[in-house]
Amino acid sequence: MAKGLVTVQLSPVEVQFDRGRDWRARIGFIVIASDGTIEGEMPILAPPGVGINFARLPGSNEVTAENLLAMVNDLEDVASRFVFDGNLNVVCFACTSASALIGEERVKAALSRGAPTAIPTSLISGVINALRTLEAWRVVVATPYLDEVNTLEARYLLDQGFEILDFQGMKILTDTDIRRVAPEFIKKYARNIDRPEAEAIFISCGDLRSLEIVDELEQEVGKPVVASNQAMIWNALRLAGIEDKIDGYGMLLKDY
Repeated sequence: MAKGLVTVQLSPVEVQFDRGRDWRARIGFIVIASDGTIEGEMPILAPPGVGINFARLPGSNEVTAENLLAMVNDLEDVASRFVFDGNLNVVCFACTSASALIGEERVKAALSRGAPTAIPTSLISGVINALRTLEAWRVVVATPYLDEVNTLEARYLLDQGFEILDFQGMKILTDTDIRRVAPEFIKKYARNIDRPEAEAIFISCGDLRSLEIVDELEQEVGKPVVASNQAMIWNALRLAGIEDKIDGYGMLLKDY
């Protein structure tokens, strides 16, 4: 035997396995490169037995229409990174404005090419499904976006059959600043654009920390509040067959 080498013979062991952390479902979220909120919020809302995975999409920190539309070019490749064992149930593009500007069908097609065994969806699909489930067709919308992004997102919601009573943006250029908007300000901003005839308030953007104020704002205005990340996880869970109700983040997750 060569000097310094040791041969070790171990007794055979019977390894014990359990169902793992994602025994009920596994959901993959494609998050844009500059987002700093979604990865922290999705695990908070995931019920026991639901695995949450993330992949990052290349992109710019500046939230402009041009940059958002360009994201479709990398969706297929990034979605393919989830498929390492074939048990991904849902794959979701986690950007409200980009999925609205690109369009649900183009997003789903790219995701299906990259992750063909998973159900494809997007953040704007979650919002639309949430508003329809709540039977809220007359809405007001609060966003952090520039006017050029607001105009295109508003047009998309109108094309889906919603009546927009007001659509206001904070005119913030970068994701770095969007995620620094104080939750208390988000609540005040959304409350100020509410109208008595609105059936719901929609707070758009996955990088806004709206999840923290949804429940409280609903209690103040007496109507449903749909926030991007709340709607996204709700939609992804339901597509994965997970029907758990989650308290503390608005009536969408609590009752539907």
